[in-house]
Amino acid sequence: MNSNIGNGGIAMKLPLQITVRNASVSDVVKNEIRDRAVKLEQFSNNIMGCRVTVDSPHRHQHQGMQYAVQIDLTVRGFELVVKRQPHEDIYVAVRDAFDAARRRLEGYECRLRGEVKNHEAPSLARVSKLFQDEGYGFLETPDGYEVYFHRNSVLGDAYDRLTVGSEVRFVEEEGEKGPQASTVEVFRKHRGREEKAGPEAGEGTS
Repeated sequence: MNSNIGNGGIAMKLPLQITVRNASVSDVVKNEIRDRAVKLEQFSNNIMGCRVTVDSPHRHQHQGMQYAVQIDLTVRGFELVVKRQPHEDIYVAVRDAFDAARRRLEGYECRLRGEVKNHEAPSLARVSKLFQDEGYGFLETPDGYEVYFHRNSVLGDAYDRLTVGSEVRFVEEEGEKGPQASTVEVFRKHRGREEKAGPEAGEGTS
């Protein structure tokens, strides 16, 4: 049996690899992954390979098993990596990961066609992951798009005050390993309006 054939009987044109770690995944779930992988090809003809990893890195006594799904898409010129927050429902984890992968593919295709967003208009996001000591983290936009950032891209000295959930504005650029934030500006809400949290904040008052 061709492992790249989903429930609908449609085979992926390109290699699909499914890896399961620290968990047990049924054939039904694997077929769900195959079906969603086939649908990704509808959004791009530039996919050269797809690797899906299902892992259960967090085992909490009271919460039970959590499933983390990572998708590595090899496209022409890039490696698109999508990894979502773990979820106790494996079907939700699979759905969210493939929805994010679809958005990444759509963004990739827009760049190939030259339909790049105006980088002069910053996008809104929040800090979804933060590795404070290592000096980097990830931003998540309202539509679930995830973007890498380095501490050097954060304006002023605001990096040390960042926490998961901090609201920011950022300018995106294409890095060697995919989308990344070239500039990150932290905002805080004060008296019903936003103010910059950089070194300029508070200036001009007496």
